[in-house]
Amino acid sequence: MGKGQELYIKAKTLIPGGTMLLSKRPEMFLPDQWPAYFSKAKGCTVWDLDGRELIDMCIMGIGTNTLGYGNDEVDAAVMETVKSGNMSTLNCPEEVYLAEKLVEMNPWADMVRFARSGGEANSMAIRIARAASGRDKVAICGYHGWHDWYLSANHNGGDDLSGHLLPGLSPKGVPKSLKDTVYPFHYNDYEELASIVDNNDIGVIKMEVVRNFGPENNFLQKVRDLATRKNIVLIFDECTSGFRETFGGIYKKYGVEPDMAMYGKTIGNGYALTAVVGKRSVMEAAQTTFISSTFWTERIGPTAALATLKVMERVKSWETITQIGRKMQAGWQKLAGSHRLSITIAGIPALSTYSFNSEPALAYKTLVAQEMLKKGFLASTNFYSCIEHTDDKFELYFNALDEVFAVIAKCESGGQNIESLLDGPIVHSGFKRLN
Repeated sequence: MGKGQELYIKAKTLIPGGTMLLSKRPEMFLPDQWPAYFSKAKGCTVWDLDGRELIDMCIMGIGTNTLGYGNDEVDAAVMETVKSGNMSTLNCPEEVYLAEKLVEMNPWADMVRFARSGGEANSMAIRIARAASGRDKVAICGYHGWHDWYLSANHNGGDDLSGHLLPGLSPKGVPKSLKDTVYPFHYNDYEELASIVDNNDIGVIKMEVVRNFGPENNFLQKVRDLATRKNIVLIFDECTSGFRETFGGIYKKYGVEPDMAMYGKTIGNGYALTAVVGKRSVMEAAQTTFISSTFWTERIGPTAALATLKVMERVKSWETITQIGRKMQAGWQKLAGSHRLSITIAGIPALSTYSFNSEPALAYKTLVAQEMLKKGFLASTNFYSCIEHTDDKFELYFNALDEVFAVIAKCESGGQNIESLLDGPIVHSGFKRLN
């Protein structure tokens, strides 16, 4: 057992759940064996607490670092901020410069508010949108954070978020009085959304623009038209999808504009910054309620975001990570075909995932993480691309994965027992971006 797993055992006695983020729990990758903690990260390489150097062909900080870990230009800007002071009685000018830049990038928008996490940004957007519309009820499609307003959907019929987050998720701790205030609808099911709007006093529609696949049958435009017709505030949650396929929101691909949008994850390349942008007619409602937080005024977040956007725009990072993601998807498919394995690939290229179409799928996923770790990789069945994922890294990765797929093929043909190959428990199943 390495130092990381030893520390994780202690963490579970001190921190409920062991980690701050569900998606970073070692049980989501390789129970009892995942390194759990890092000492250093640079490019697409991570060093664990034992000093082991690992190539990250996995989730790259949960998709935060599209420019790679420790981008020199972004880090230099942050270090200058650290030297000059991060907090003061006065406000940092960078938040104004960043707001100006985001309005320039989103010409339909006029105003911006900043937070430091996706859940905060989503809650802020809902509060503002409810205040602007004068109505409480919200229709949602996708994953929008951990706050009460969102989880309250599971008070409706018991498991309404099963197709958006986790099946069987208990809304314990969420007031039951919030029942029937949030109504989930399925992506690309316009009739379902229209029925929800017709039968409830919906004031807000919040959705991810793209989930595992894009809009069909003019879906996004129909949603936009419905919102306009019914005077409903339309919010696009771009915390995950933003800056992956365009310089800004993925909505730009489809020519449909919202009334509000949230950006997070990629915007600060690993530094905490989220943004809510919106039309003046909606955003001004923020002044009729109370939305305020001390650390939303710190300087590192907006400084990092300004530097990140500058680098992104110059190198066109969204084009690079999309190309890299397509290369990964094609490589998975080719490798599976050569070993006669059936897999399903999902997600936009920059946020790719695959699953084995076989009963022992989770056991196979565990074996991938286990064996790839031995070969010097952080790897599972998902891959979030960054511009540091170069061809030489891919060659090493696919050569290693080829050997693992060969073992899985033996298991599929009955020549090997998968259980006998695992050094520990089978991986847990996490939440997925289901449709």
